[in-house]
Amino acid sequence: MSNKILQVKDLKKYFNVKRGQHLKAVNGVTFHVNKGETFGLVGESGCGKSTIGRTIMGLYDRTDGEVIYNDKNVHELSGKEKDSFYRRMQMIFQDPYASLNPRSTVREIISEPMEIHGLYKSNKERLEKVYELLEEVGLMRDHANRYPHEFSGGQRQRIGIARALALDPDFIIADEPISALDVSVQAQVVNLLKDLQEEKGLTFLFIAHDLSMVKQISDRIGVMYLGNLVELTTSNQLYENPLHPYTRALLSAIPIPDPDVEESRERIILEGELPSPIDPPSGCVFRTRCPLAMDVCAEKRPVWQEASKDHYVACHLYDETMDDPKYKNPKVSISGK
Repeated sequence: MSNKILQVKDLKKYFNVKRGQHLKAVNGVTFHVNKGETFGLVGESGCGKSTIGRTIMGLYDRTDGEVIYNDKNVHELSGKEKDSFYRRMQMIFQDPYASLNPRSTVREIISEPMEIHGLYKSNKERLEKVYELLEEVGLMRDHANRYPHEFSGGQRQRIGIARALALDPDFIIADEPISALDVSVQAQVVNLLKDLQEEKGLTFLFIAHDLSMVKQISDRIGVMYLGNLVELTTSNQLYENPLHPYTRALLSAIPIPDPDVEESRERIILEGELPSPIDPPSGCVFRTRCPLAMDVCAEKRPVWQEASKDHYVACHLYDETMDDPKYKNPKVSISGK
């Protein structure tokens, strides 16, 4: 039996901007998530990573492609199958200030999913479950009668995590759950998610733009740029041997807590503006900012391929067409050095 709990196949999500124009937020993305792992999805703001999460959840309808969860197409579910899906998959939202109803108590926020899905026979049983969840996420029982505005950002996100756990899900999409938090609190939330995963056997899709934090929690990482997946491999392999020029640039921006190393290392500065997803560049979408761009990059979209074992990349530097002299650019170093 396959270990793949989630399969995303050539997923596209376009938004109508005006007549004849579409914003291509997600443009043909393919990956899978194994049961029990944390799959990290990273990239700049506006690259489409949060749109992928919302489309997987069914909050957005797909434009094309498939989302297969436990061998069932998410966007073709109906009735009881859809109810069951939403019990099995939950979401932690980015902004803990906006994702909690300010007029509801913590008890009401966490117990509402249980009431909707008819879990537990009495209010007393639901309240006991609320208390249990609050303690699991590091809060206290008496917090149940308070309102969201009475908590700090980190505490609010813990409430959001408790709400996501209310239905005992198997899979959680964490949509930038730490980006709105203070740096001192971010590590606490990440450690909480890791502990909950180990305790409950959860599977995570962890969406973020901070590569250094994603490395701490992810087993595998996919790197996105302008609606496209450009590289995917294990967390360690991505940091030790990044292949795509965009991945290298992202990694070079991560500060190193050693003044001597930080001063001597080379930072890759990407020139030019981020292209519009309404009118993306022809061929490779990264070519307008890529320091290693070649003629072929403007002519052909790079193929998603396995450059080495379990290391996938979409870049012409690793194409067989590099053997064709007409695609050679003598000014380019394939090694990137």
